[in-house]
Parts: sequence; C-alpha cells; structure tokens
Amino acid sequence: MWNAAALEGNTFTLPQVRTLLEGVTVGGKRQAEADQILALSEGMDIMVGEVRAGTFALTKELSDRVHAAIARHEAIEAGAFRGEGTVVGGGSVRLAGGGTIGGDPAGAAGERLITDHQNLLAAVGALPDPRAAALVYFASATRSQFYFDGNKRTARIMMTGALLHAGYEPVSVPYARSEEFNVALDTLFTTDSATELIEFLTTCAPKSIA
Repeated sequence: MWNAAALEGNTFTLPQVRTLLEGVTVGGKRQAEADQILALSEGMDIMVGEVRAGTFALTKELSDRVHAAIARHEAIEAGAFRGEGTVVGGGSVRLAGGGTIGGDPAGAAGERLITDHQNLLAAVGALPDPRAAALVYFASATRSQFYFDGNKRTARIMMTGALLHAGYEPVSVPYARSEEFNVALDTLFTTDSATELIEFLTTCAPKSIA
C-alpha cells in the first residue's frame, strides 16, 4: 500500500499510512494525499474480496469497479473508459524523461478502447503461465491508458488479483526503485515494447513469481 502511494508522489510515510488506515487523522498532511491512500485501500479491498470469494477475473467490469474506487477523487468520470461518458479527450502521459505521449485512441463512445481491452483479455487468456498473463496485463493496460487517470494503480491491483487468484505472491515495486520503474515505463510508452518493464517487474517479485 505504501509503495503504491509513494510511487504516485504521495508523501505519507509507512507509519502514517498505517495510522490513517486505522482511522486516525494524520496532522500536517494534505487531505488530497489522505484521500488517495484511503481510495487505494478501498480498491484493494474490492480486489481482495473477489480473490477470497474465488470470483476474481481480469474483466472490464471489475477493473471499472476498482478504478471507480481508487480514482474517485482524481479522475474525470471514474469507473469508465475514456470516451464512454460525456467527457472526451485525455490519455496523455507525462514521461519521466520529459515530454508527453498519448495513450490508445478512445474512439466514439470509447469503442476503440473497449475493443483494445477485449483483445488484451484474449491475448493474456491464451498465455499458459498465469504469472506472465498478469504481468502482460499490467504492461498493456498501463500503455493503453484506458482511464483518464489512475491507470497504473488500477492495472497494478488487477495484476495483483490475477497473481493471488492463481496462487502466487504479488509483485511489489519498492519506492527505492522508483527511478528504474519510471525508466522502464518511459521505454514502454516510447517504444511500445513491454520487455524492459516486464523484466523489471520480475525482479520485484518473490522467487515463486520470477
């Protein structure tokens, strides 16, 4: 939880995150940061509930539910792909190395993104190794930028659910390795190649994942 928030630039420390999740207000911190952590916790709870019930699946419906929770304070029309609602545009990503790059085109009423997601599910469903499927889903969903904001967080929670559902430990990107993570993300966005990112993620996983 703390690593995920810190990677988004959240300044809460690990003890402060624990305090907040226990229901105690942390003084001296911006409300927006507290809201982000509580929303992230809610999104994780949705995923964990599905895993425990044995009903977890990499579906748009579940991704939308997770996104509606984690991005409700930040994203335009949280819980819907870009273009599905009344707002159009969005999808640009600011690169760590400077500049911006666009996500996949949304299409009318988000139809192109919906098709992209369907194709992604078909592709990962054909992979025999659920670990590879989870990592590929994260990389592709992050590159496509299905939502206005909160894409990495949503994709990370879905990846974690896929790994847990298959009986594996989750991938956790340490904040101390955020520079490596950002470089791999820049490569993903500028080259459309997920190889560097996926290789990086395997080094952030327990031996049972890598």
